[in-house]
Amino acid sequence: MKIFLMIGAILAGLSGAAGAFASHALKERLTERMLQIFETGTKYQMYHALALLLVAVLLTRPEIPQNLLTAAGIAFIAGVALFSGSLYALSLSGIKWLGAITPLGGIAFLVGWGCIVAASWGIK
Repeated sequence: MKIFLMIGAILAGLSGAAGAFASHALKERLTERMLQIFETGTKYQMYHALALLLVAVLLTRPEIPQNLLTAAGIAFIAGVALFSGSLYALSLSGIKWLGAITPLGGIAFLVGWGCIVAASWGIK
């Protein structure tokens, strides 16, 4: 629980910082399309940082299956790294094949949400 809380807070803070960086430092350096791609990364990072904080809170509830919540947390962290990370790298480098990594992060996000659904089904 503690590690998910810490990582969730760090990811949320970094998302805010990345968004500010994009709107100030990158606005003149990236094309409008690349800036949109970067900002999509920041949005999904924030959404799933908040989801990770939710997982941390839910882990304090012993009646909810802990293994599924832990799997959700790991999936959200992996999703941020793959989805948002690939979008940041793509927008900053222009290397198009990095976009092929992004769907793997999307799948990780879906796995995380699916684990929460399964955990809620298993509440005692």
